[in-house]
Amino acid sequence: MSKAFLIAAPWSNSGKTTVTLGLLRWCLNQGYKVQPFKCGPDYIDTIHHSTAAKTPAINLDTVMMPEQHVHTVFNSYAQNAEVSIVEGVMGLFDGAVKDKGSSAAVAKLLDIPVILVVNASSMAYTIAPILHGLKTFDPSVKIAGVLFNFIKTASHYAFLKEACAAVDIPCLGYLPPNEAIAIPSRHLGLHIDKDFETVIENAASHVAAHISISKVLDVGKDIPYMPKIKHELTVVKALKTIAIAKDEAFSFTYQENLKWLEAMGTIIYFSPLHDTKLPKTDYIYLAGGYPELHLEQLSKNKTMRHQIKAAAARGVTIYAECGGMMYLGDAIIDESGGVYDMANVFPFRTSMEAKKLTLGYRKVCFPHLEIWGHEFHYSKVLNDSGIPNIAEVFSARGQEVSAKIYTYNNVYASYIHLYWAALKQEDICI
Repeated sequence: MSKAFLIAAPWSNSGKTTVTLGLLRWCLNQGYKVQPFKCGPDYIDTIHHSTAAKTPAINLDTVMMPEQHVHTVFNSYAQNAEVSIVEGVMGLFDGAVKDKGSSAAVAKLLDIPVILVVNASSMAYTIAPILHGLKTFDPSVKIAGVLFNFIKTASHYAFLKEACAAVDIPCLGYLPPNEAIAIPSRHLGLHIDKDFETVIENAASHVAAHISISKVLDVGKDIPYMPKIKHELTVVKALKTIAIAKDEAFSFTYQENLKWLEAMGTIIYFSPLHDTKLPKTDYIYLAGGYPELHLEQLSKNKTMRHQIKAAAARGVTIYAECGGMMYLGDAIIDESGGVYDMANVFPFRTSMEAKKLTLGYRKVCFPHLEIWGHEFHYSKVLNDSGIPNIAEVFSARGQEVSAKIYTYNNVYASYIHLYWAALKQEDICI
């Protein structure tokens, strides 16, 4: 049986990721089998969750995924854990359209309680009406307790406890500021460095020292073992080999996408950064990541670049998303204007100069298939006119956007991170 709850916040930058990582690692250190989940399309936080829990984190998203798929994925993993922790996204009710895709939507769909992490460093009794609003706005979202963050003194916490009592929400403790658990932020989002293990361990110690974790676990919902829930895919093309790029430059993947591919064939991994030989394969998947942080090394690995281009020319099926798409271009231009040669499968270049964020859900409409994904990048494509585009792309609000699905021979590339794990295997023939 698993205890499950969702860590959310009234607004971003409240510290919910730090609290989540600390709880995950503390539970792991105590011998619990712990399972992390992440609301939304994030492929960075899940890396950190996986590091803290030492098991793959799973995305739950009510925009990209059908509701039944969310249920099946959650229960198939949660029933085999002792503690399941879901980290929310942005503010509790912030979604793609109103609350669609929000932390609240996931909590309500799965009927699991919410623990709020609130940055109340500059607030006292005023938190009472805020908590009252969050509690009553949608009563089907069950707020089970509050953790106050960045609180320096016990006297400040006493005011906050009075506020919780006034609105009848359990107060689960407070965390003082601590520079030793500040998560390093870099580039697109959270970035792992050599000290990250220390940060996670410090977060676990900090959380355990200042809050009652037993009370936190007590408010979780019991997820019973349900033997009828199976989340396995039938292998339909076991003789096929799928080579997936995986290294410091290419690491943004959805765990369920990988599981889906495993059912399609044999998975092997390779590194465009470090390997000089492309493995013998039927298909290549170039995932997103941080190629712009490794431009010199990627460019100097001419052998790999040339082999990728040769594979594309002879008709090997290649799917590339975001950073993988950038790698398939003629070159990547860094922030200061430096030009680094890439695989040159496509004649366009991508540039990090004059960075501008492009962010949002995307519905990709092929002639016989619709599939959802997510776009998140600061670079832009240059000189892509004349390259075939095989799909129309729309935002979550139904507005057409400029993102394209480029194609050449059997190569397909886009900025969009597609979520295909909810599709039937016969819907995509690779």
